[in-house]
Amino acid sequence: MYERVLHDLARVNRWTFTAWPSMAFLDRAVGSAKRFRLLDVGFGDGDILRAIARWARRRGIDAQLAGVDLNEKSLNAARNATPRELAIDYRIGDYLDQPERFDFIISSQVAHHMTDAQLMTFLHHMEANARIGWFICDLHRHGFAHWGYPLLARLLRVHRIVREDGQLSIARSFRPGEWRDLVEQAGIAPDHVRIIRRFAFRLCVERVRATPLNP
Repeated sequence: MYERVLHDLARVNRWTFTAWPSMAFLDRAVGSAKRFRLLDVGFGDGDILRAIARWARRRGIDAQLAGVDLNEKSLNAARNATPRELAIDYRIGDYLDQPERFDFIISSQVAHHMTDAQLMTFLHHMEANARIGWFICDLHRHGFAHWGYPLLARLLRVHRIVREDGQLSIARSFRPGEWRDLVEQAGIAPDHVRIIRRFAFRLCVERVRATPLNP
């Protein structure tokens, strides 16, 4: 059942273009570089990493992609859904325990699951350890999204857990002003961070350092 829930979430993500903000961020941050290393925190069934892998291949970029997730069941779900040629390194564990540094650290649909303390730790970690930049794509707490999501979920015939958890997740997510407060609380200069609304009802927080990757 867990794998079905993850794959249904990935299906919702496809219909709501959830991977697009991550690729728009990388398109701007990577520039003319031909290689980078990226860690996705909370990879689920790996749909965002697969989209990034295909995006990089189309551009001739050597993208070394890894994902880490706390739930052991995510490992099989992601591996089963990922063609071997994409060569994505899926790991089980805590992002804090990863031994290497990455050019980019990203997460999608994860931040609203964190407590305030966990989110502060995550922001601090990304700011200290992402060599080039970091990116959070999360839900936008918005009335239309909150009441419209159950209709979309029923049209897609996703699992009941996905229907019910999705609306709860929207209610737990943030608005732009709240993200600005969180960034300031983390001690990150507001002018170093962009908070962007993306279709459909996604709120993204991104940081790109002044020094781009070298080709």
